[in-house]
Amino acid sequence: MSLKNFILSKVFIKNLGLAVAIIVGAIMILLIWLNLYTRHGQARPVPDFYGLTLKQTEKLAKKNKLSFQIIDSVYTTLVPRGCIAEQNPKPGFKVKKWRNVILVINAFSPEMVAVPNLIDLPIRQASAVIESSGLKMGEPRYRSDLSIGIVLEQLYNGKKINPGDSLQKGSVVSFVLGKGLSNQRTPLPDLMWMNLEPARNKILISSLSLGTYVYDNTIRTAQDTLKAFVYKQNPEYNENSTMQLGSAIYLWLTVDSAKMPVDSTLIVKPDSIPAIDSVKVVSN
Repeated sequence: MSLKNFILSKVFIKNLGLAVAIIVGAIMILLIWLNLYTRHGQARPVPDFYGLTLKQTEKLAKKNKLSFQIIDSVYTTLVPRGCIAEQNPKPGFKVKKWRNVILVINAFSPEMVAVPNLIDLPIRQASAVIESSGLKMGEPRYRSDLSIGIVLEQLYNGKKINPGDSLQKGSVVSFVLGKGLSNQRTPLPDLMWMNLEPARNKILISSLSLGTYVYDNTIRTAQDTLKAFVYKQNPEYNENSTMQLGSAIYLWLTVDSAKMPVDSTLIVKPDSIPAIDSVKVVSN
């Protein structure tokens, strides 16, 4: 039998059709299995576990057909002790059934840190050391001393603390700084356009103190407080102004740039002005 007759024979066509049917059937079975295995189209939003106890977390995870794993603990005052402080994926993120949600729990006991030795350090260096130690810097106090802007004492809740003492992480440590033996003065810093924390640091580094600060009615959320900038300060900045060491500066903050004085939006930095190498004189 010739090849042409074999290809056109009923036996070949029947076997060919059977092979095609088997292949198509196998592909369909594979697709159905993959669909079941990957749970295609069965994604569900992750619930919010933030602030829940372990018992509440277990109940909510079971209800939403999810599993969870606690990988770490932190200490924060934002949620009660023993409650969920962080989660990944975030609430609302869509995942498949029985996806593992990673959780971080708030520790039952606060994390303690040792107070560093800040005595005899200048204010700029002391502020960097205290922040890197997991503590926060409070408003400084001043007293007459030979030194100027040097840490004489370190305080917690108004009481003297010694290097090596244990404090809860995030505690506020204040400094007693020397202000010299006379009515020495320091240049008044320009704080316009600055956020609160950079402005506070600049005030402290200038051996001054931050008085009250006021947010205007544009500040409505916690995010607004982070974005707010200084639109008014008292005393007002002047390049020739000075203040006695330890004096207070008062700030007003907003997120509305329209409240800024007109002059402050038209400042031209000296390095932005092109240099004039020569002047060409043209005569008629």
